[in-house]
Amino acid sequence: MPAILVVDDESNIRRMLRGLLEAEGYRVLEAEDGGSGVERAVTEDPDVVLMDLVMPRQDGLTALRRLAERKPVVPVVMMSGRATLQDAVEATRLGAFHFIEKPLSPESVLATVGGAVELRRARERSAPPVTPADIVGGSPAMERVRERIRQAAPTDARVLITGESGTGKELVASAIHHLSRRSRGPFVRVNSAAIPRELIESEMFGHERGAFTGATDRRRGRFEQADGGTLFLDEVADLSQDAQAKLLRALEAGEIQRVGGSRAVPVDVRVVAATNRNLEAGIEAGSFRADLYYRLNVVPIRIPPLRDRLQDLPELVAHLMDRLRTRQGMSPPELRPVALRALAAYDWPGNVRELANICERLAILYARGEADAGAVLDLLPAAAAEGAAQPLNERMDDFERRLIERALSAAAGNVAEAARSLRTDRPNLYRRMKRLGIER
Repeated sequence: MPAILVVDDESNIRRMLRGLLEAEGYRVLEAEDGGSGVERAVTEDPDVVLMDLVMPRQDGLTALRRLAERKPVVPVVMMSGRATLQDAVEATRLGAFHFIEKPLSPESVLATVGGAVELRRARERSAPPVTPADIVGGSPAMERVRERIRQAAPTDARVLITGESGTGKELVASAIHHLSRRSRGPFVRVNSAAIPRELIESEMFGHERGAFTGATDRRRGRFEQADGGTLFLDEVADLSQDAQAKLLRALEAGEIQRVGGSRAVPVDVRVVAATNRNLEAGIEAGSFRADLYYRLNVVPIRIPPLRDRLQDLPELVAHLMDRLRTRQGMSPPELRPVALRALAAYDWPGNVRELANICERLAILYARGEADAGAVLDLLPAAAAEGAAQPLNERMDDFERRLIERALSAAAGNVAEAARSLRTDRPNLYRRMKRLGIER
């Protein structure tokens, strides 16, 4: 059941499109402005976005520009009754799939959406391979992640990826798929948190015609779509108990049963699961099955939060800015060293996803220029401004102290090893420790 995100500030337009699309078997999501539309597209991964051009707070072209960077695989259809030729040209330049005029024709909407869904499928099939080298960061923690990917990928073992939201779990899953013998097969993603609980079984296992109201045709679920390839179960902790039981049976038997069906359908699928929750705590609380956890957690891979690998931040910023330059034709600013230090003094609760958002803002607001610490602090959330009252040199000292203490802890107090992980020499590290009052 393809998901269509409708972004429009007019509730009657959203209601009309919902009725039209649901009648054709689509699942419909809604947002009332560009900003919330982008965030919903990022978190719920729709197959297609229908985007109004003129909206309050954030217009359609701005949202389209952000989506092109954050969800490039998702086709965006622009809608407007007040568009100029210049608007249409700009939308096309930014990567819009199509531009349809209001008042909307049902035939035009359905034909355009159908073509966009096919384009999404084609983009997924032809997505460039992701390798461990594409996972940015030279810190010891990320080297361990890359090594675990290399070890797990050639096997058919199930992998459980854990880490906070925004750390890059899907990127790791994609790298595992593209390094495996299944790389020529499909890589199919299921966001368990984004699918209504009453539809998750149909989404994963498919359904027969007449299985429930609205099931007008037989539908292959994500397991069948991933046959011969890899199924990425994102946010697996959000599965209901019933869905967990059916998933366990599918893993044990290597076959699924469609909703409303009586015949077992064999599937050859490798499952890679991910979660930002503590599944062991879920087992204790009774919300997650222990037997399913042991089936999924054959090879565990933990992705560290950005605050625990801040030495990777300059490399990540350079990578993100280069991506804005090459994929969107933007001209990101040069970040002064003091700006990088200001970025490093922040805790990054949204991890790399939040860093990418800040880099995009800097690229828009300081194009072809330079950005200093003040520019960075202006863009960080209000909570980060608590430290803004503290002199910048004190904030930098606090950051440097935390970074060195973490490196020393990871190296069990071995200064030479800590210096290597921080990419400096031992005398320099000793000098910094003395200045900051850090003992071994």
